[in-house]
Amino acid sequence: MMRALWTSATGMQAQQMNIDVVANNLANVNTAGFKRSRTDFQDLLYQTMRAPGSETSQAGTQVPVGIQLGHGVRAVSVSKMFTQGDYNQTGNQLDLAIEGRGFFQIQMPDGSTGYSRDGTFKMDETGQVVTSDGYPLEPGLVVPQEAVQVTVGPDGSVNVILPDNVEPVNIGNVQLATFVNPAGLTALGRNLFQESGASGNPIIGDPGTDGVGTIQQGYLEMSNVNMVEEMVQMIAGQRAYEISSKGIRTADEMLSTATQLKR
Repeated sequence: MMRALWTSATGMQAQQMNIDVVANNLANVNTAGFKRSRTDFQDLLYQTMRAPGSETSQAGTQVPVGIQLGHGVRAVSVSKMFTQGDYNQTGNQLDLAIEGRGFFQIQMPDGSTGYSRDGTFKMDETGQVVTSDGYPLEPGLVVPQEAVQVTVGPDGSVNVILPDNVEPVNIGNVQLATFVNPAGLTALGRNLFQESGASGNPIIGDPGTDGVGTIQQGYLEMSNVNMVEEMVQMIAGQRAYEISSKGIRTADEMLSTATQLKR
């Protein structure tokens, strides 16, 4: 019965993490470029009290099914789901959405490169294209202050219209980074990711080439969180938590009964 106490406790701990993940998904339902997370579970060690296939007689007869008692569950990983989110048409010329694979490259304050699906870009006082936190887009883009229009093509080419000039002027290109295993990226917060040993090295390419997604100007990719699905996950996690707590209560009542036995 002590085994049941600890086994049920692992179930409560695992479901607590599951609810934490669901709560974070729901909190970011309106966060541009946010990717929902999923908790993956794994059963724990088994105590073999009777091995399957063990002999039961000298004639060689064997036990078809053994006795193995599990010791609970654990959360083994929290995976990011990089499915495409819905698009929101904003009309803002610096709002960019990636249709397909790829990440925007962002220069971090420490000189490293971050990666993001959030395309809510703005201009700073010098005309440089930056994120909402002021981190520059890589490769760097500087929009002339006298520019009257900025156009970003599906291939990432950035052109501006200058006063008294009919022909557009190219000021650079937006390049995207892809990863062999994007789920292995390290989430930094602020809609940013960082490469890790599990994600592999970034593969830089032009939008629309070699499987890299294209750029859609005037759109934002919204969160891929499905509220109905997350609410169902929350209800299931809550009920699983309650069931595990009842397992602890039942084991406690059985122990109480055993300690009250008298001759």
